[in-house]
Amino acid sequence: MFDLLIVGGSVIDGSGAPAEPADIAVRGDRIVGIGAPGTLGHEATRVIDATGLVVAPGFVDVHTHYDAQVFWDAACTPSCLHGVTTVFAGNCGFSIAPLSGERADAEYLMRLLARVEGIPLDALAAGVPWNWRSFAEYLDAVEAQGTAVNFGVMAGHSALRRTVLGARSGATELEPADIAALQSALRDALDAGAIGFSSSWAASHVDGDGAPVPSRVASADELVALCEVLAPFEGAQVEFIAANGPFEDRHVEVMTRMAVAAGAPLNWNVLIPRDAATVDGRLRASDRAREEGATVVALSYPDVIRSRVSFLSSAFDALAGWASVMALAPTDKLRALGDPELRARMRAGADAAVASGMPTARYAEFVVSETAHPDHGRFVGRTIADIAGELRRDPFDVLCDLVVADELRTGFVPPPPASDAEGWRLRKATWTDPRVIIGASDGGAHLDILTTYDYPVRYLALVRDHPELTLETVVRQLTDVPARLYGLNDRGRLRAGAHADIVVFDPHTVDSGPVQWRADLPAGAARLYSEPTGVAHVVVNGREIVRDGALTGARPGVVLRRGRDTSDDRGAVA
Repeated sequence: MFDLLIVGGSVIDGSGAPAEPADIAVRGDRIVGIGAPGTLGHEATRVIDATGLVVAPGFVDVHTHYDAQVFWDAACTPSCLHGVTTVFAGNCGFSIAPLSGERADAEYLMRLLARVEGIPLDALAAGVPWNWRSFAEYLDAVEAQGTAVNFGVMAGHSALRRTVLGARSGATELEPADIAALQSALRDALDAGAIGFSSSWAASHVDGDGAPVPSRVASADELVALCEVLAPFEGAQVEFIAANGPFEDRHVEVMTRMAVAAGAPLNWNVLIPRDAATVDGRLRASDRAREEGATVVALSYPDVIRSRVSFLSSAFDALAGWASVMALAPTDKLRALGDPELRARMRAGADAAVASGMPTARYAEFVVSETAHPDHGRFVGRTIADIAGELRRDPFDVLCDLVVADELRTGFVPPPPASDAEGWRLRKATWTDPRVIIGASDGGAHLDILTTYDYPVRYLALVRDHPELTLETVVRQLTDVPARLYGLNDRGRLRAGAHADIVVFDPHTVDSGPVQWRADLPAGAARLYSEPTGVAHVVVNGREIVRDGALTGARPGVVLRRGRDTSDDRGAVA
């Protein structure tokens, strides 16, 4: 007698092997048999008829920010609806553990997350208990409430600095004793089960006051010293964001040094294929690391990234002269935007960034997506340049005036980066480049900007329009490749003995669905939200968490702990 039997489907096991008709039997949290249709019998507590559907391993998402959301949403929606069965949080240096026990430090991390990751501050305050100190206590708190998906967490550099250094977390010069204390805190986190270490030098990462997040002021030597802590720990990982734009030699070198010191793979986020020179320049980090016997890989969203921005979000923090303005309280921000001199400085900062390819710098090409002003409905669907031409005014002044009139609520859609023919040519090359891992979801973050958590179904949908892709290749890149990169034990492939993390989908209809606002966060806050089409069933550790597109309420996920659930037996990652 089986607990679960999936029959009649076309099984793609994640190895890259061709699809085959097969049935899958599950007992407890493990797959106990995969056989030709009808050979496993029909005795099971639950039978899923997968006729006409694909049965694949659950998708593994290595870059999320569900650290806080998991407390009010144990399913980590909407990622699980899109077929994701394993998520890794604590990326970019932004874990929410450890904590010092001082309320001011917890409030600092709350405001940091609200600013840099676009998670409403009211939701963070109302929805998270903030009652732990050690990393172990945080993992135990998540484990005690249960999760629908498997949940691993990186130890974040900014959190470590704030916990160890307190109000000095932004200090650029640290004493040897400070470095030793940071290393000790990281060691404690790894002992508790942290999956690895994450950090960031990205110019777009600013805290609640508009200042650089603590990790940004860390030296290369500090980063390497912390990565050295990982070396004795089996199954550890490094995640790092070196820069928003092109890599300089120092970025390439520090990533190589970090990966070598850790004795573990390093992944960075995010590769956007804007032009060949930038792509080649950024991927040389992988080539340089390989020369030293180390592994560095890029994360990349497989499709064009489409976003929505407003002056209430952190989308503009990487533009020179903008971060301090965007960090102001709404009333102060409205007052500042009326200052002609400040506008001139902000315009100059945006104009200077156009050459870097940042979509948020190309303000004249913004399309107005929504407006709250009763007289501005006629502007929806039009670009700022078009509106400025009609009004015979400067485009930047038009942008600011619309925002002020709307009390900051105007929504804009920036031009999607790399959406031209050259961008698509480069994007297709990344699909099969061994230096690139498909992912970069940012699930749980940028709730008013991005919906890139849909990357698995968008990639599966691309198969229908791009003959150079096969379902077998795409499934492997969504499952086995990230699972091997992170050294996950018995996950990422469908085989007897493996954990029963399974997704069942329709290859003819799988895709992302329409995006809309959904006010389902604590304190009534809202987020951009979309559900997929064509995802019929999602199984985690042998139990359905999604059935016919709806949550079942089950919480069979496990809190993944380094060394127990991961190992250094990573195998090939490409």
